[in-house]
Formats: sequence, structure tokens, C-alpha cells
Amino acid sequence: MTGPDPAGGGLADEAAQPGAGEFTATVIVNAPAERVFAALTDWEGQSDWIPLTRVRVVEGDGGEGSLVEAVTALGPAALRDEMRVVRVDAPYEVGVVHCGKLLRGPGVLRCTPLADDRTQVVWHEWFHLPGGAAGRVAWPLLWPGSKASLTLALKRFARLVESGRLPRPSTR
Repeated sequence: MTGPDPAGGGLADEAAQPGAGEFTATVIVNAPAERVFAALTDWEGQSDWIPLTRVRVVEGDGGEGSLVEAVTALGPAALRDEMRVVRVDAPYEVGVVHCGKLLRGPGVLRCTPLADDRTQVVWHEWFHLPGGAAGRVAWPLLWPGSKASLTLALKRFARLVESGRLPRPSTR
């Protein structure tokens, strides 16, 4: 990946390097890739389909170089995820680097056009595991829940795109 580094030192920064916590989720959306990509990169719109999460652009216009924040909260517990958009290749791919204190590592969202105006969406993340050896031991226990949660979110995303509710009119 290439692009700006949240710390300003180039993407040799450790956050941009793949971590040991890797997962992928995939969904087929019955809509053209351009519409699917517009919905995926409607960052605030992700709040509509990622459970318990509010997403907003805190710096930039949502394109390359922008800083996006996602806060997932359950009661008083909250997880803040900051990510820098490092690559945009519309309507096919957007790359991010998670650059927060807890969540760090690269991620990519890919849209592959299929026959009959369908699109395959692949969301792939490579997180650095916090907690050293304990984090590496805990990962196999946490991974299935993370993957299942992301897969359910992508299925909800597909339904919202297919129903015309995403992308929101301001992002079309």
C-alpha cells in the first residue's frame, strides 16, 4: 500500500504492515460495482449497517488521505478505531490503515464486478494483536466472532444497497 502515513513518516510505520490477526468476509450484492463502491465509501453510511458503530470522517473529504473514525459502543464500553484512507481505486478498491492506539494494521475493501450487475465485496483486515503473547493466544478465540460479526454486517450492507437505501442520496 502507498499513501500518507497518519504519523507523517511514510508507510514504513508498523501500523501499515500486516499483523497476525487476519480475517476476511465476503458478500455478493445484486447491484453494479459503481453503486456498491459508492455505498462502501460512504463512511458515515457505515453507521447504518455496522452494529453498535458510529462512523464519521474527522479529516478530509473521505477520499485518499482522509482520517475516518469508527466508535463501537456497548453500554459504557467503547472501542475507537481510527483509520487513514491510503488508496482509492474507484469502483474497485479502497485501502485503509488502522492507526489508533488499540487497532492497528492495514485493511482493504474490494468490489469485483460479476455478471448480471452483481458485485462481490471482499473485506480483508490484518490487525496487529494487542497484548503481546496473551493477544496471540486469545486471537483464535476472538477470530470467529469477529468474522461472523463482519459477515453479518456485510449481509445487512447488501440488503440496504439492493433496496436502494445505500448509498445515501448525498453520496450518489
